[in-house]
Amino acid sequence: MIHWDYVLNALVFSGLGLLILVMAFLILELLTPEKLWHEVTEKQNVAVAVLIGMFLLSMAHIIASAIRG
Repeated sequence: MIHWDYVLNALVFSGLGLLILVMAFLILELLTPEKLWHEVTEKQNVAVAVLIGMFLLSMAHIIASAIRG
């Protein structure tokens, strides 16, 4: 038997976590002098790609810990 309230909670918290993660990336994009996405896609800057990856991984860990409690 499926407990729909657990499924709904999982979907809501997943959506909330993704929304916060995207907002954190947009704030990082606004705070940096260069456009990060342009640096990665157009200029193939690997260092910036690693920075973005580590930032998103760190933020995801913080958000998951905050949601889990």
